[in-house]
Amino acid sequence: MPLALLALAVGAFGIGTTEFVMMGLLPEVADDLNISIPTAGHLVSAYALGVVIGAPLLAAVTARMSRRTVLIGLMALFVAGNALSAFAPGNESLLAARFLSGLPHGAFFGVGAVVATTMVPPERKARSVSLMFLGLTVANIAGVPVATLMGQHLGWRATFLGVSVIGLAAIASLAALIPHDHTHATATGVRGELAALRSLPVWLALGTTVAGFGALFSAYSYVTPMLTDAAGFAESNVTLLLALFGVGATAGNLLGGRLADHSLRGTLFGGLTSLAAVLLLFPVLMRAQWSAALAIALLGMAAFITGSPLQLMVMEKASAAPSLASSANQAAFNLANAGGAWIGGLALAAGFGATSPALAGAALAVLGLGVASVAYAVDRRRVPAGGRKRLVASHVPQEAEALHR
Repeated sequence: MPLALLALAVGAFGIGTTEFVMMGLLPEVADDLNISIPTAGHLVSAYALGVVIGAPLLAAVTARMSRRTVLIGLMALFVAGNALSAFAPGNESLLAARFLSGLPHGAFFGVGAVVATTMVPPERKARSVSLMFLGLTVANIAGVPVATLMGQHLGWRATFLGVSVIGLAAIASLAALIPHDHTHATATGVRGELAALRSLPVWLALGTTVAGFGALFSAYSYVTPMLTDAAGFAESNVTLLLALFGVGATAGNLLGGRLADHSLRGTLFGGLTSLAAVLLLFPVLMRAQWSAALAIALLGMAAFITGSPLQLMVMEKASAAPSLASSANQAAFNLANAGGAWIGGLALAAGFGATSPALAGAALAVLGLGVASVAYAVDRRRVPAGGRKRLVASHVPQEAEALHR
C-alpha cells in the first residue's frame, strides 16, 4: 500500500477527533460560556449540519480541480474552523466555527476515497479505503480520550488548538505524499457530478448507508444507560468500555476492507447481517458485565465491517462521477447518526427498556439489507452482465491507468 494513504489517515484522525470530542467537553464548554448543557449540545448539531451541507457542495464546486489541491484546501478549511473554535468569544461564534469545521469533513472523506482507489490496483481498492478510514477509528481509541483529557485539564480551547496542529500535520503529509500526476479529477465538472445523483441505484446505495449506520447509532447513542442500568457498570467505567468499541471498529474496518476486495456485495450483506444479529443479542448480552463488554466490541466490529463496502458501493453505482456521490455518502453517515439516535430515543421513551434502542437498531439493519438488495436488483436490470464488470472498474479514473503505465 502506498505511503500516501498515511496522509489521508492523518487527516481522517484529525477529523474523527474533532467530530466526537465535543460530546465529552460539553460540561466544560457550558460552564465557560455560561450556557446550559442542552444549549451546548447544539454545537454537536452545528458540526453535523456543516458535514451534511459541505459534503455535496464542496465536492461539486471543486469537481474540475486537482484532487490533491482539493484535499489540501479542505484540510486548510478544517484547520481554520478549529482555530476559530479555540478563540471563539461566545456561543454564537463557536456555533459558526463548529459549522465551518464540519464543512470539509464529508468532502475530504469522499474525495479521499476516490484518490485512495486510484493509487492501488483494482483488487486492493477496498483495503485502500479502509486504511484511510483507519484514522477515523483510531481517533475513537486514542484521539478522543486524549483530547478530552486535555480539555478537562488545560481547558476546552486547548483541545481545538491541538486538533488544529493535527490538521497542519495532515496538510504537510498530503503535500509531501500525494503525487501530483495521480490526482487530477476527471473533466465531468459540476454537471457531470450532479448527473450521477439522478441514478436510482445511487440513491438506494445512499439509503443503505442511512439505514445501516442508523442501526449503529440507534444503539450507540444510548450505550451509557445500557451499560449502567442494564449491565450494572459504574459511570466511571464507561470511557474504558467505549475504547473497546474503538478497538472493535478498527478491527472491523480492516477486516471489511480485506474481505470487500474479494466480494464487495458479500461483505456488505454479511456485515449488515452480523450487525442485526449483534443488536438482537444485546438484551441477553447486557445481563452480565463480561458479555456486555464483549457486546460493545462486537458492535464496533460488525458496524465498521460495512464502512468500506458502503463507500465503494456508492462509488460503483456512480462510476462516471464518483467524487460527489462519495462525498454525499458522508452526509448519509451523518443523517444516519441523527436518524438512528432519534429512532433509538423513541424506543427508550416508549418504555420498552434500556436495551430497546438496540432492538430498534436491529430493525434498521434489516431495512438496510432490504434496500441494498433492491439496489443490486435494479442495477442488474439496468446493466447487462458484461457491462456490469466494466462499470465496476470504471470508477477508477484515467490517472490510475497512467499509474500502471
